[in-house]
Amino acid sequence: MQLKDFHYELPEELIAQSPIEPRDHSKLLILDKNTKQIHDKNFYNILDELGENDVLVVNETRTINARLYGEIDIFPKWKKEIKKVEILLHKQISLDTWECLWYPGKNLKVWRNIRFYDNNWTLVLNWFIEKVSEMWRYIKFDTSGFDFLETIEKIGEIPLPHYITKKLENLERYQTVYAKNHGSAASPTAWLHFTKELLEKLEKKWVIIEKILLHVGVWTFKPVEAENILDHQMHSEYIEIKKEVAQRLSGYKKSWKKIIAVGTTSVRTLESFAQENWILWHGNKETSIFIYPWYKWKFVDSIITNFHLPGSTLIMLVSSFAGGENIKNAYAHAIENKYRFFSFWDAMRIV
Repeated sequence: MQLKDFHYELPEELIAQSPIEPRDHSKLLILDKNTKQIHDKNFYNILDELGENDVLVVNETRTINARLYGEIDIFPKWKKEIKKVEILLHKQISLDTWECLWYPGKNLKVWRNIRFYDNNWTLVLNWFIEKVSEMWRYIKFDTSGFDFLETIEKIGEIPLPHYITKKLENLERYQTVYAKNHGSAASPTAWLHFTKELLEKLEKKWVIIEKILLHVGVWTFKPVEAENILDHQMHSEYIEIKKEVAQRLSGYKKSWKKIIAVGTTSVRTLESFAQENWILWHGNKETSIFIYPWYKWKFVDSIITNFHLPGSTLIMLVSSFAGGENIKNAYAHAIENKYRFFSFWDAMRIV
């Protein structure tokens, strides 16, 4: 299957630069993959769509301030120079070591120290580069005497997607309302449409809400470059489902309740742990699952998602679930009706 099969033309003005207020007042496109029908609603109308037979599965990851700016000393021609560097935290390898992207790479060599300062130019972090690979730098830091996550919340930045050029004044709008476990470089943005009030109303209708975990990596926005998508090497991300959650979800599935994955991160987590006969394993691991047309779905019955980047692995995922022609028609409808695309998007539910 060719990459060109997943491209579409999007007017630039439809790329959302700021979130809707309140969260649940975005548009909601409902696509029935069997009848091919499309309906236009608002996201808060999902309250009328769901009931006691539905299980919402959400990702409780929290986005960290993964972009850090520091400085290092270099000694060209025996003269000390101070160079600025940019680090993007990708994945925690151990208690004190992170896998990172870097810029500029030529300055970030093994055993060089990187210093990070707060707004008062007080040194708050002092790391050194432990290992170098073709793609990553492995940076080790001293955790004694401070809380690492609390520190980077003060000195780092949330790495917003490249297509968002407008500064986000309220960074909590890039967090989900029940974000809990720190570790993502990007938000599971389908989850951003829900408010606490909407979730409480859904629970009063006996809609079940279960929480799982996938830490979103920095490659989530990386476009596919291989012309034949089967040649694409999928990135890996940390996933986790607790034993009691897996047991409940397996039970819901066997009792014919509908499993509704909120976002592609929830989809990838569920399908990575799913076995035959509607059994869901539990535990934690890395997943590099690549879902594209002809994938055999095991657990997910419905998806709440966004409108994805052309040629991305995520548009391939929803094309697998709904059918390529259905997705093309839904996206064409969304463009014609001025839906907002990408991270601060309007939403789509596939049933």
